[in-house]
Amino acid sequence: MAVVGIVIVSHSKQLALGVRELAAQMVQGQVSIAVAAGIEDPENPLGTDPIQVYEAIASVFSDDGVLVLMDLGSALLSAEMAIEFLPEAQQQKVHLCEAPLVEGAIAAVVAAAAGRDIHQVMAEARGALLAKATQLGVVSSPLSVVTPTTTNIESPRREIRLIVSNRLGLHARPAAQFVATAARFQSQILVQNLTRNTELVRGDSINQVTTLGVRQGHELVITATGFDADEAIAALQALFANNFGEDNAALNYPPAFHHTVTPATHGELLGIAASPGVAIAPVVHYQPTHIAITQYHVEDVEAEWQRVQAAIHTARQEIQAVFSQASLQIGDAEAAIFDAQLLFLEDPVLLEAAKERILKHHLNAEAAWQAVVDEVATSYHTLEDSYLQERVVDVVDVGQRVLRLLAGNAPANLHLERPAILVATDLTPSDTARLDPTKVLGICTTSGSATSHSAIIARTLGIPAVLGVDAQVLRLANGTLMALDGESGRAWVEPESHILDLLAAKQSAWQTAQHQARTTAHQPAITRDGRQVSIFANIGSISDVQVAVASGAEGVGLLRTEFLYLDRTSAPTEEEQLAVYQAIAQVLDHRPLIIRTLDVGGDKPLPYLRVDFPEANPFLGWRGIRFCLDHPELFKTQLRAILRASVEHQIKIMLPMIATVSEVRAAKVILGEVQAELNQAGISFDAAMKVGIMVEVPSAVAIADQLAAEVDFFSIGTNDLSQYIMASDRTNPRVANLVDALHPAVLRMVQQTIQAAHAAGISVGLCGELAADTLATPILLGLGLDELSVNPQSIPGVKQAIARLSIVESEAIVASALQQDSAVHVRELISTLVIPPT
Repeated sequence: MAVVGIVIVSHSKQLALGVRELAAQMVQGQVSIAVAAGIEDPENPLGTDPIQVYEAIASVFSDDGVLVLMDLGSALLSAEMAIEFLPEAQQQKVHLCEAPLVEGAIAAVVAAAAGRDIHQVMAEARGALLAKATQLGVVSSPLSVVTPTTTNIESPRREIRLIVSNRLGLHARPAAQFVATAARFQSQILVQNLTRNTELVRGDSINQVTTLGVRQGHELVITATGFDADEAIAALQALFANNFGEDNAALNYPPAFHHTVTPATHGELLGIAASPGVAIAPVVHYQPTHIAITQYHVEDVEAEWQRVQAAIHTARQEIQAVFSQASLQIGDAEAAIFDAQLLFLEDPVLLEAAKERILKHHLNAEAAWQAVVDEVATSYHTLEDSYLQERVVDVVDVGQRVLRLLAGNAPANLHLERPAILVATDLTPSDTARLDPTKVLGICTTSGSATSHSAIIARTLGIPAVLGVDAQVLRLANGTLMALDGESGRAWVEPESHILDLLAAKQSAWQTAQHQARTTAHQPAITRDGRQVSIFANIGSISDVQVAVASGAEGVGLLRTEFLYLDRTSAPTEEEQLAVYQAIAQVLDHRPLIIRTLDVGGDKPLPYLRVDFPEANPFLGWRGIRFCLDHPELFKTQLRAILRASVEHQIKIMLPMIATVSEVRAAKVILGEVQAELNQAGISFDAAMKVGIMVEVPSAVAIADQLAAEVDFFSIGTNDLSQYIMASDRTNPRVANLVDALHPAVLRMVQQTIQAAHAAGISVGLCGELAADTLATPILLGLGLDELSVNPQSIPGVKQAIARLSIVESEAIVASALQQDSAVHVRELISTLVIPPT
């Protein structure tokens, strides 16, 4: 008898094994069923592997055919790739089926066990969901009732009526037994549910038998027509008499089976799950300092306007400091919240409105500023988009900062003496970014939402948070014990011991998982098919490099040296720079260190270097390597410090904002001069130190082949490159949506750069925000990057993402992504083909 093989492809190994077990019970081992599911990564086992699928197909292959059932996304991609590995003659006998995984597998194995050919097996699998729909009454008669075949008038016909006594009727397993038994005989067997007055259906079709909707107590009429009709009826009657081998004792379901929603217990507060994790600690209330505003008339309006400008200037400095710290702690993407606050302070409409209130109406600075901020906040409240309405918190945050400075108040103190759960009405993004996760173990507020910037920051910091709880929490005394579960959105005041035990167990499991993630982060990033990708860190200080190494960085792919030059009245000396570079290299302990030379200019001016003329568009102006080439002594001082630090360390130089070959050559000439000076002075340095460039200007992409002949490596800066390619400023809300590094135009430029680099035999990395976006990881792998450089806190997640992927499937995803017409469609493609970690 012909037997079709079945392959089950799923992202979850447990799911696939469960489906195989269920299907196997239907046919008692009569059908070969293979599983290709999950990946060999204990931390993130979800995924599919084309090689696994290929091996599964080979293990059940027969000339009668193989049916492959898949769950979704990359399972289909993996199955298609697996077929390509087969000999051409075998490829024609393997069929991918879109049927639902569980129902389809059961229907397919029953049909295969009955000796159906591959096309009949596939038809049964495809009809499986319609059978369920009929049972539920979603559709009526979705399956055509098979007309009895014409039989010889001499053929015996037997009929029997039976009452179903199974507690759950003909559910999956009994129905499968019925169909398997009917299929053993040559007679045609038809069944009708008299209780429901259904049509006659074929007894050898699992889908049609299922559509009968047979429950306990229903009466069936079964007819068999053919020479072995007596034997068939007897065998089927025996199944009913034996209750299909089932015990009719009452079923004892666990309480969870009923899916009841339990109300809040005593001392329990229900809120919004905003940041996962468990916290158990005493509460500490946080109440920002209230700023009382008094409106009064002023005579010296110019002096009053100067007060506003001074407060804004100081606020800008504070926000820049928060932004710098936040970039390192939570990443550039989330820290961009504060970038937007800086733009708010530069809004000409807002500034003009405040100025007008002071100059024309003689209002004091505090009252004028508060009035314009209130107007902006009101305009946000009137928006229909709820997400945009929530951005009013950011407006109030920056507005209050300026107001505090005008009033001469000190910043609110968020320093905690001992670990606690912070309770407040709300927290601003600035408040949240200043929190120390070792002291603030949890956050519980009476307002806020899961999409607020404060919630996003809390999630990034790893602080559990439950928002929007009842205001009674504000009346708790400091020191009251609280427990909260940021995953379920619940908090408990003075929780009972059994609640504490449950939460402590959950907290322990979460901490173990976090520890394992950190441990994994110190392993190399290797794809499932064996390709290793270097994962480096982007840093901006000595403390950053310590965090980077602790997070599993294999080196530093971008040391931003601007921190040495800013917030001071003169340029750093050679010795100052040398000390910093040596300290960072020492922490790295012979890991690679790529130092980007000074990247300042019109958009990031140095106060101690005079700019003779203002630039209308500094972003396209005198910055990066252009600035350094025009300040050769400043440039030489930095190059001397870098060269001196290179002794016994793996240091490389990277030049920013390169647009032409002549810029690279000019920089190399200056570097050669510095090397000659050091040689003449008898000062050691690494004469073989490599020199690379940032590829962040479209012209550099266009001549990447020429530039590759001049340098030792490329590092693609997708942040600036995306803006230049799309001719859009990401800080301009009107066009910011265009600035997406996953736009096919940007991806094609990245691909062109990588191909030029590899053709020249040099390595190429990527150090933009895109590198830390795990949604983009398959794209970056498929494009062929040798190295990714990310913020330290992103390293574990990026390494885990790489371990779940293969180069084969990533290249396939890239091939499709490059043909899309927008970043949105690229993201949709990736989301469809790749299953994210749970």
